[in-house]
Amino acid sequence: MADSNDRRDRDSDDRQDGVSEGQRDADENRADREELPDDDPGERFGPDVGEVLASDPSSMTGMVGHFYRGQLHRATTWRGRLDQTSYWAVTVIAALLTWVFSSPGNPHYLLLVGMGAMVVFLLIETRRYRVYDVWRERVRLLEQDLFAGMFDPESEPTHPDWRRRIAADLRDPAVKTPMVVALARRLRRIYYPLLLVVLASWLVRITVFQPDQTWRETARIFGVPGVAVVTGVGLFYLGVTLLVVYGVLKRGQREFHERESTDPWRD
Repeated sequence: MADSNDRRDRDSDDRQDGVSEGQRDADENRADREELPDDDPGERFGPDVGEVLASDPSSMTGMVGHFYRGQLHRATTWRGRLDQTSYWAVTVIAALLTWVFSSPGNPHYLLLVGMGAMVVFLLIETRRYRVYDVWRERVRLLEQDLFAGMFDPESEPTHPDWRRRIAADLRDPAVKTPMVVALARRLRRIYYPLLLVVLASWLVRITVFQPDQTWRETARIFGVPGVAVVTGVGLFYLGVTLLVVYGVLKRGQREFHERESTDPWRD
């Protein structure tokens, strides 16, 4: 009986010690918090923290470096998405060509389905290209007007108001390339050659691949006359060609150009 009372007393003392230690820890944490400054260091700059950083060359240099790396990373990420769309377009076309020409009994209109798939991939890539161009334009402004001036201080900046341009775009981001121009660019660079390959394959499929039938009979699809199918395909490619010509005429400043004979890089 006495041993039981002793154990209860020891348990009670342990609980009291645990409560006392917890209370001491809470008091110490409260004391540490009371020693911390009440003001936020960022509040000393006020709302014009950007102006304060711009007046300090060392801080400005560090911030610009981080900003450039961030914009370059975004541009690289969206460039990868563009390449991924082109990769899937090429893969789909290769698979369709392989299957259609594997047997005379395989329907030729799957190549027309491939043309439609190319249009879908083109629209997806156009939207991605417009977003990619947002980050690319910021990177190019920094390279043309900041880094180029740093390496050649005697040169005039390409865009004297480049800081205002970047600031305005950061406050209100907007796409720089119109939808039609972006569509024409991606069509001319990637999808027009692919569409020409599909067209040539389709013409071979309805003519040379089945010499025992006329192209009017071979081009027929679900009761639609072959002449109507060929006319529709011809009108589609006429519109695509006009869009490519529009992209060539409206082509802006190219990011890369051929070296001239007096280029110092040739030395």
